[in-house]
This record gives sequence, structure tokens and C-alpha cells, in this order.
Amino acid sequence: MVNLRIPGPTAVPPEVLQAGAAEMINHRGPEFAAMIKRTTEGVKTVYQTQNDVATLTASGTGAMEAAVVNLMAPGEPVLVITIGEFGDRFVKLVDAYGGRLTEQSYQPGQAADLNRIEDALKANPDIKLVFITHNETSTGVTNPILPELGKLVHRYEGTLVVDAISSLSSVPVKTDEWDLDVVLSGSQKGWMTAPGLAFVSVNQRAWEKIGKNPQPRFYFDLKRHTDSAATGQTPWTPAVSVWYQLDKAIEMMLAEGLENIFARHARAGQMVREGVRALGLELLADEGVESNTVTAIKVPEGVDGGKWLNVARDEFDTVFAGGQGSLRGKIVRFGHLGYMTDADLQDGLQALKASLDRVRQ
Repeated sequence: MVNLRIPGPTAVPPEVLQAGAAEMINHRGPEFAAMIKRTTEGVKTVYQTQNDVATLTASGTGAMEAAVVNLMAPGEPVLVITIGEFGDRFVKLVDAYGGRLTEQSYQPGQAADLNRIEDALKANPDIKLVFITHNETSTGVTNPILPELGKLVHRYEGTLVVDAISSLSSVPVKTDEWDLDVVLSGSQKGWMTAPGLAFVSVNQRAWEKIGKNPQPRFYFDLKRHTDSAATGQTPWTPAVSVWYQLDKAIEMMLAEGLENIFARHARAGQMVREGVRALGLELLADEGVESNTVTAIKVPEGVDGGKWLNVARDEFDTVFAGGQGSLRGKIVRFGHLGYMTDADLQDGLQALKASLDRVRQ
């Protein structure tokens, strides 16, 4: 059996796979309405929020696009804080929908700096919309500033959008306590579910901004989704099989308990980092901001990163992820989120070493 050690899509528990094999039901009928209500409450529990949450049939990028089209008016000045490829995706989305972009970028492995963000808001007082990635899977970094960032953005009368696609459900994201206006996540990460569903939480501050926004939207109109959910419906045909999976996965997550989930991921992150360092390998992330869901490992001098990945897959049945964009061929990414055991991680570390030794021969 293949050991899938990428940061998404992640392994799915057998019980969740089985749930997804259930036969189709009427997505306008009472059974699906009951599941919408049940899963929405479960998602809100994991989000640690009382705010509205929309479930979209889409990838995580769909949630990102939904945030842009619902909150950003054409020509509106926007700040995007990017620490990697998924922050860069916000840059591309803002550009595609006609925003006036101020981009604040960081070197791979770095986290965002709260003082630099405040400097940008001071220098651009017309910016009232800020986008940030909480956990950047392309670099293995978690931004630690999230609890303070909401306060900062609100002090400048702005609205904050957080891409928590690869963090929420694996590491703490206290949506209400940290006063995060819009928070995004996706089923294929720590939710232990197949790709196909995305989640968007919206607080009152964000709804007020959405209500004034003239930007055209249709499929990703969040108001359509929350209004439909209130009647036990979705505005469009949903991914029923993935919804079945989500229903089961949430049941398992709530049985485990959020604090236990967070502790498990913290242990997993520590185990992998210690194992990688024991092999004499170097992490990309700066010390203190390493992600507990994915570890980015620098490819050693003289090693072909692509060959390393191929050998791990073909000879040791372990799939790691490579670098993206400017980091292609320069890092290997080891995913440790969602459904996993200590044995999976130890086997992954052994495969990492064995495949590296083979490539160096």
C-alpha cells in the first residue's frame, strides 16, 4: 500500500471511504437536508465559530475565488500578504478580478511580519481588505501572527480574509476568539475527506462589506449558499458522495476531540522535524514557524530532487511532494496531516532516508 505523504489530498480513513460509497439520494430531499444541517454544525464546531459557514462544491481555490469575488469590488485597493505559492494565488485572483493590488511578499521559509503589515496599512490608508495564508504548504511555514492580525486590520477599519485551507482542522484556528472575518478551508486536507468541498465562514463585518460589493458573481455567491443552506438546500448540485464522507469524518473528528487532534498534529510535526534533522537534512522554514501539517526539506547539494521523489515512489511505495514554482527541484515536502499514524510517519522517514541513499549511490 502506498504511503501518501503529501500535504493534500490526504489519506482517507476506511470508514470515510465506505461512507462515500453509499447510493445516491435526492439532493433536494429530507435526507440530504438533514445532512446539510448536521455537517454545517460540525464544520462550525471545528472552525470554533458561531458565524455563518457556506459549504461549496469546489476545491480550496474555489473558496479563495469566492472570497475575492464576494468581498472585493472592481478597482478596490487590496493588500495581499504572501509567503509562498498559495499567497501568490491570491495575487493572481485579485489581479483577475480587477483589484488594485499592494503585494507584500516574503522569502521562502519566512513568516509574515506584523510590523511590516502595519507599515503597509499606514502607507496605504485606502486599503480596507487584506488577504493572508495561515499555513503555506509550499514552504512548510505557519504564520504565527493570526491572533493579532485581526485586531490590526480592524484598527485600520479593514476586513481580513484568511486562507486556512491546510491548517484549520489540524492546528488551532480560533475563528471567533481571534475575530477573523472570513476563513477558508478544504475537505482534502485535515478533514480526512476526498477533494471536492470547500468551506467559507463569514462574520457580520464581512457580510456588510459583501452586501455593498457590486462585483458580479454567480456560482460562488456566498449569500446564495447560506440562504439555500437555511432551507436545507444547496444552490447547485452538490458533490453528494464527498458530503457523505464529510459527515462521517466530522463524526470521527468530534469523537477524537479538537484538542486531541491539535496535540496529535503537534507531535507529528515534531516527530518528522526531528527525524529529518537526524538524517542531516535542513528544513526550509525558519526556526519557530515550522508547520505542523507539512515539512519542507531542502534538497542536499548534488542531489537530483526529482529523482529522489521518483525513487521514493517507485522503490519504497512512498509519495512525497516536490517544490512548486521557484522551489521546484529544491525541496521535498513531507505531509503529516489528517488521517495518519506514527507508523506512517516513521515509515515515511525510513523511505526518505533509503531513497536518498539510493540516489546518492
